[in-house]
Amino acid sequence: MNEFLRRALFLPPQASTLATEVDHLHYFVILTTLVVSTVIGVLTVFFMVRYRRRRPNQPTPHIESPFWMESLFVIVPLSIFLLWFRIGFSQFIDLSTPPPDSMDVYVMAKQWMWKFAYPEGPNGLSVLRVPANRPVRLLITSRDVIHSFYVPAFRIKQDALPGRYTQTWFKATKVGRYPVFCAEYCGTGHSTMRAEVDVVDPDEFDKWIESERRGRVAQRDTAIAPERGAPEPTQMAAEGRRLSAVHGCLKCHSVDGTPHIGPTWLDMYHRQEKMVDGEVLTVDERYITQSMMDPKARQVQGYPLTMPSFQGRLQAPESAAIVEYIKSLRTGEPASTFDRPSEGPVYQEAPTRALGGVTP
Repeated sequence: MNEFLRRALFLPPQASTLATEVDHLHYFVILTTLVVSTVIGVLTVFFMVRYRRRRPNQPTPHIESPFWMESLFVIVPLSIFLLWFRIGFSQFIDLSTPPPDSMDVYVMAKQWMWKFAYPEGPNGLSVLRVPANRPVRLLITSRDVIHSFYVPAFRIKQDALPGRYTQTWFKATKVGRYPVFCAEYCGTGHSTMRAEVDVVDPDEFDKWIESERRGRVAQRDTAIAPERGAPEPTQMAAEGRRLSAVHGCLKCHSVDGTPHIGPTWLDMYHRQEKMVDGEVLTVDERYITQSMMDPKARQVQGYPLTMPSFQGRLQAPESAAIVEYIKSLRTGEPASTFDRPSEGPVYQEAPTRALGGVTP
């Protein structure tokens, strides 16, 4: 029945675990609407024939419907709508909560192309290679305007916003190649902004990752990047460490737990931080990126507001690399910092190029 309805509604193949659930909701909405519309249409024709005016001066009778009938006309449609909402909201929560063991991939949109980067090192244009039957979390951003990452076969669509990260996830169930489109009009080349997801066997994917890693190590050992005068890093975390030093992040943030002008980056990822307004936030990719681009949006309790904005100074791949560096500094499950005193350490002067990876 599922395959019959999918073909009848001209839907693309179901290539992820989410696709089947979304389609089931789609079938439910379509079939319910079809049945109700048919009943209403048939009753309308019946009433037109049965209760038509039979003579020009025939008066229209005054009819008072019973309470149970009025209640029925209200309760039944409302119940159907609430059931739709309940199923859809449950799917939204599932899509917003990737499994803990998800593999991260950074996705950068740019007029008019998609770029993919793996924390282990490989990156490429227009082709996202993932293993089958493994959850994959996409951390999506844009370098210029708003785009939207859309994979019809997976039933996922997520906006790519400049200066911040959004996320979505999927678990591909079928090996093959699936098209990626931009679902947000982004300029004259919008229709050509395409890519594809290459779903391969897990063993093949692991071999590919390992071969890419070995190739980058060999490149590092034999080639020097002329514009940097240093070996090309093999991982995003290593690049993030270099960028942190170049942009002055480590002048305000320690990486060993030592108190400084800004919060230490040691065990910062997934830590619970309390803001000056009393709000408690979890340090994740979106929060870290927002703090780099708009440090005034959130201020951690106990630290001065001295961090400058890096909007326009850091490109999306660079901010992603710094995020990966912060994530690599985890030594275990970080404790919350709710009990930090409201008065932070006092310094005479703050560096002007401090990069508060998470907080000002």
